Amino acid sequence: MGRKIILDCDPGHDDAIAIIMAGLSDDIELLGVTTVAGNSYLENTTRNALIITELAGIDVEVYPGAAKPLVRDQIVAHDIHGYSGLEGADLKEPTKKPSKEDAVHFMAKMIKENENVTIVATGPLTNVALFAKMYPQLIGKVREIVIMGGGIAFGNVTPAAEFNIYADPEAADIVFKLDVPKTLAPLDLTHQAYIQKDDVEKIRQFGSDILNTIADLLEFFMKTYKEVFGIDGAPLHDPTTIAYLIEPDMFEWEDYYIEVELKGKSTYGATVTDIWKVTKKKPNFRVLTKIDRGEFIKLLLKLMGKLKK
Repeated sequence: MGRKIILDCDPGHDDAIAIIMAGLSDDIELLGVTTVAGNSYLENTTRNALIITELAGIDVEVYPGAAKPLVRDQIVAHDIHGYSGLEGADLKEPTKKPSKEDAVHFMAKMIKENENVTIVATGPLTNVALFAKMYPQLIGKVREIVIMGGGIAFGNVTPAAEFNIYADPEAADIVFKLDVPKTLAPLDLTHQAYIQKDDVEKIRQFGSDILNTIADLLEFFMKTYKEVFGIDGAPLHDPTTIAYLIEPDMFEWEDYYIEVELKGKSTYGATVTDIWKVTKKKPNFRVLTKIDRGEFIKLLLKLMGKLKK
């Protein structure tokens, strides 16, 4: 039996790959997918999660969560993911419907009923913050929170801030302060986990309609990264969290104290990392710093290969 996780996400092309990897890995027991507004509006991210789980034959429910940030005005990432949040392929409308149970109550139910549940958050942290506020008595039961978010050296939506944190900094601040083991995959790490044209071609070579669709999505993702950032290839940010849970040996990490900046004019939403431990504060994160890209791509292709029939 694999590690039990709840995947809280905002699909998004890289979230879609994270869902597939989590759903197909024998090392993970995916309890459910919860959705949050982020890369697109909640209606779209929920629809996209339904599409991807159905496309890949992943038998889990999808639980809609927060439709807007706790405090700030909503932002989305249409420039990267397109208006629907998952542009680039001919995707059929899902036949299954989202659960009537909302994301936060589902999280609470799963953590109450199961030991050692890990929350993997690859979108804004609104749902996780609401869970912490509504069910503080359950926080101590969470095994770990694994987050894709933030940046140590740079941002990607402002010079200082990464999208997931900037989309709801107040929620991130709540989650960062929780007394529970936390692991962070920041931009500094995820930009090492990039996918290139040759990797997408290997996915196509499996020869299935499903994998051709996934390859179409990845090609769109690479195209927008080239247009917006001038990058050849696209960082698969969110799947690094799943790779970490499956094969932690492909990573290096350091323990740091990190807090979220909420007031700075130019630094709102930044993740301020005490690399030199000048604050003397106890580290609150395991921060993933390096990834073996070759091993990451090998794992990705191995899991994608399960869809070749």
